[in-house]
Amino acid sequence: MAWHNGRRSRRLTDLKELSARIDELESRLAFQDDTIETLNATVTAQWLKIDALSRQVAALNDRLREAEASMPKPPSEPPPHY
Repeated sequence: MAWHNGRRSRRLTDLKELSARIDELESRLAFQDDTIETLNATVTAQWLKIDALSRQVAALNDRLREAEASMPKPPSEPPPHY
């Protein structure tokens, strides 16, 4: 009978250990879910910023090309120095 009680005690210990492991895994999963959501929000914000900056660079390039095109052309021959 003592052997049987030892076996039952072992099962309860195993169940408690499994329950503790499951609790730990659930806690880690919740933390990872939160981390993933935070990272996703960060990546989304960065993408929006990169997109806005890319459009701004393109607009500045266009303005630079227009400014260069409207500048007077240098003479083909250098002016005489004397």
